[in-house]
Amino acid sequence: MHAQLKRHPLFLAFALLPFVAMGMAHAEMPEPQTPAPQHQSAFGTLKHIKAGLLDVAYAEVGPANGQVVILLHGWPYDIDSYANVAPLLAAKGYRVLVPYARGYGDTRFLSDKTLRNGEPAALAQDVIDFMDALKINQAVLGGYDWGARSADIVSALWPERVKALVSVSGYLIGNQAAGKNPLPPKAELQWWYQFYFATERGAAGYQKNTHDFAKLIWQTASPKWAFDEATFERSAKGLDNPDHVAITVFNYRWRLGLVQGEAQYAALEQTLAQSPSIGVPTITLEGDANGAPHPLPEDYAKRFTGKYQFRLVSGGIGHNLPQEAPAAFAKAIVDADHL
Repeated sequence: MHAQLKRHPLFLAFALLPFVAMGMAHAEMPEPQTPAPQHQSAFGTLKHIKAGLLDVAYAEVGPANGQVVILLHGWPYDIDSYANVAPLLAAKGYRVLVPYARGYGDTRFLSDKTLRNGEPAALAQDVIDFMDALKINQAVLGGYDWGARSADIVSALWPERVKALVSVSGYLIGNQAAGKNPLPPKAELQWWYQFYFATERGAAGYQKNTHDFAKLIWQTASPKWAFDEATFERSAKGLDNPDHVAITVFNYRWRLGLVQGEAQYAALEQTLAQSPSIGVPTITLEGDANGAPHPLPEDYAKRFTGKYQFRLVSGGIGHNLPQEAPAAFAKAIVDADHL
């Protein structure tokens, strides 16, 4: 979830993100493997493909020759956020891909020796590697929380790969330098889990109480979302990935400068530290009942220099906007594709 404070630009260093994109598939596509799933999502049996450092588990819905949409989930959520978005897009002819991020679901690292790195540039590179593995040249990206951050980063650093962007809570690209600046007390309070993760007690606590922790975040980030126990438990199983705690803890410690990223991402992070603008056609969304701290749209609008729209989604919609308002999110994807 995003933990930035309204009216404080420094929130940009702290927003969460995860996985969403759309584009035209290359004519020649590899044949992904489909092993027996370990975690059953609302999508049913998932596909797998080796991409970069990962064996990525992902859902695919819609015609194989359709324009690709990649939807990226957040923390502590999973691909089921898009269970009701994907069919709406598939019905309009889109090929919808919904991958599990590193540390979630059945996605696994290919090597035990790979650092369980949760820095933003690594997560964004995973999106590019996923597109490359499936021979997708360009896509429309969409996401919320960690997924929105990844979609923002890909759009900023690899604009030629992005046909359009839908980002919940707007511009979420941050950096370690900004993350070191103290915020007003109320903002710091909203970041309680980040400081918790900064300690070994916090890492152990999250390991021990992952599901209870996630449910608390769901409740506070979306105070008006009346999700049922079955919905939560299905998604919570996606957090049982053996690398989930390590990825989560690394991500939040990285934001505070308590750990450093890997050398192969240093150049990307240096560019991101300059708060690069995003020029691809973009629609940003915000729920009217987002309980997670989030930036005001007027504070980030100038970061989007191409065709751009902001939409407020009303009706008690919280942080997990695609799952809480699937029709509004799907419409934004289609409309962004035609800006």
